[in-house]
Amino acid sequence: MDIYQVAIRPLLFNLVKADPEWLHSTTIRSLKWLSQTSNNPPASWIHHRLQQSLCLEDTRLEQTLFGLNFPNPLGLAAGFDKDGVASAIWSSLGFGFAELGTVTYHPQPGNPRPRLFRLPLDKAALNRMGFNNNGAAAIAKLLAESQQNLISIPIGVNLGKSKVTPLEEAAIDYLNSFRLLKNCGDYFVVNVSSPNTPGLRSLQDAAMLSSILDLLQKENTAQKPIFVKIAPDLEWEAIADIISLAQTYQLAGIIATNTTIRRDQLKTQVIDQTGKPVKEEAGGISGVPLGDRSTEIIRFIAAQTQGKMPIIGVGGIFSPEDAWEKIIAGASLIQVYTGWIYEGPFMVRRILQGLLSKLEQNGLNSISEAVGKEGLGARV
Repeated sequence: MDIYQVAIRPLLFNLVKADPEWLHSTTIRSLKWLSQTSNNPPASWIHHRLQQSLCLEDTRLEQTLFGLNFPNPLGLAAGFDKDGVASAIWSSLGFGFAELGTVTYHPQPGNPRPRLFRLPLDKAALNRMGFNNNGAAAIAKLLAESQQNLISIPIGVNLGKSKVTPLEEAAIDYLNSFRLLKNCGDYFVVNVSSPNTPGLRSLQDAAMLSSILDLLQKENTAQKPIFVKIAPDLEWEAIADIISLAQTYQLAGIIATNTTIRRDQLKTQVIDQTGKPVKEEAGGISGVPLGDRSTEIIRFIAAQTQGKMPIIGVGGIFSPEDAWEKIIAGASLIQVYTGWIYEGPFMVRRILQGLLSKLEQNGLNSISEAVGKEGLGARV
């Protein structure tokens, strides 16, 4: 029995109706304590129990991609651990990698509250957080200290533009963050696709994005893997332009996708906390409504690159079937956030067990053999 789904989630979501951002902050504080006190007997015992309950190790799930070893393909998406305070705990929760941030060069409080909403009818969330974080310098200091804890999974750092920085100075802003953090992450992500920073999505334009990638790769003497994270609302031509740029600047790959600004497929009509129609509330939608579109884009990128460009798939993953769909569409790695909130901590192990079952059903020996094998769908 999954106690989270049976008892904890109904209590928090329905009876107490706890504020989503308060719940998130409380969870992060607890994970921060576990992450920073892992050598203390009580915390060490909790770590051990978490690993026993939530982790699943199997060589068939392992991959080496862009020079990094991933114990399994399921990672934590950016946005959950914005300041990297719990970086040492994510492996104990079963994740094969974790992406921290979004980090901006200047510290910033983000947008006014309320700014995070659950949409239970849609198994979705609406957020307009606005890159609230402590800034690149503070996060670099914290990560340098936490790396002494021997983090056992790859750690990515998601970079965004500071709200106070004019769009024409965006490239320098990203560069300044990267300079501070380049020794603290295993891979980096250029986030130009959040809908919650004014004008940010315009940086997906080929000329604007080119200026950012040019500066970053000139600074990237250690050749750290760099990804670009794109919006699901782009037209195919714009995605093709980004693929071309990613190839030109020898990026490690593309993350598909960020949240969507579309509202047309939602069952939710009114946001309870504000009493306003969901179409009038700013922000990006994550969760189930994003699933099909992100998979379409994964499939498109894989086709355009003949499967040679690594793709990290994110959006609407709640089950092993969701994860498998993105992998056979072309994603080498996948990430979760909203699904983890709805399904609870046991979701990671359930998905990994499900992926192993899919491999067995299809006569495959490793997860890498399934990547891009869309034809397997008929036998799933």
